[in-house]
Amino acid sequence: MATEQDRQFLKQLTLVGKPPASVEELRGLIATFIDPLNANPPEIGAFHENVELRPGLAADIAVPQGAGPYPVVVYLHGGGWVAGSPKSHRKLGMQFAEAGFLTINVDYRLAPEHPFPAGFDDCVFAIKWAAQNAARYRGDANRIAVGGDSAGGNLTAASVAALSSENYTGAKPKAALLIYGVFDFPAVIQRSSDDLPIQMMARAYLGSAYPAALEDPRVSPLRAIKPGALPPTFVICGTADVLIAETNAVAEALKRADIRHEVKIHDEMPHGFLQMGMLSGCAEGLAQTFDFLRRTL
Repeated sequence: MATEQDRQFLKQLTLVGKPPASVEELRGLIATFIDPLNANPPEIGAFHENVELRPGLAADIAVPQGAGPYPVVVYLHGGGWVAGSPKSHRKLGMQFAEAGFLTINVDYRLAPEHPFPAGFDDCVFAIKWAAQNAARYRGDANRIAVGGDSAGGNLTAASVAALSSENYTGAKPKAALLIYGVFDFPAVIQRSSDDLPIQMMARAYLGSAYPAALEDPRVSPLRAIKPGALPPTFVICGTADVLIAETNAVAEALKRADIRHEVKIHDEMPHGFLQMGMLSGCAEGLAQTFDFLRRTL
């Protein structure tokens, strides 16, 4: 339940201004929040910035304190497929490390400069890289989770489902974190026909493949959910998030596919609340996320 302090902050949030209508505006908006979102980071064992996974693809790696071996989280940041970076989600990645998880915060390629499937392909590669290289940072390749928020939630479901369907013999993810993500592009666009940012992000992400690729399960991973497509999955969202319907839809799909899952819905919490430390739902949601990982990995 939201506190009075929460409600005051949320009221101020609604006064920030009109939603971004272009890629440049969204990137500029996220840039203004980087410093406040990353204020007061936790102490961790080590931080390795901009580690090259392959030419053109890097990640920030946050290492927990202690000797390890640590369970691993491959984190895919949000930002509408066109914005965001490990830098915008640095503190969040470090909070995962503080909780004991070697965290690989992936700097996948962004649209429109690199339209689909570039970012998706980077995420699949990063998961495989983690399985092969986690031990370099005292990570346990047999205990890997993949998670992400918003666009990163979409990329998490899509990449993990794709791995399950290909002839991949490496260590596969043991858990997935779907944090207020997009899982059915056609449904989101239909519900948000007057939402310019959603339209802008979809067109930028898919480029010349728009609208044909909207039905591709790598774009709308709800279509890929079947028995065995995902490992045990944690789903979280707030009731004030425009993507709450997406959360409910993916939860229903996981139930139909008989995939073990847990769903946490936070009253009155907005999109992005796991990075808003001033909200009561932030600490609670992170604690629920870490608890799920500890019980699952």
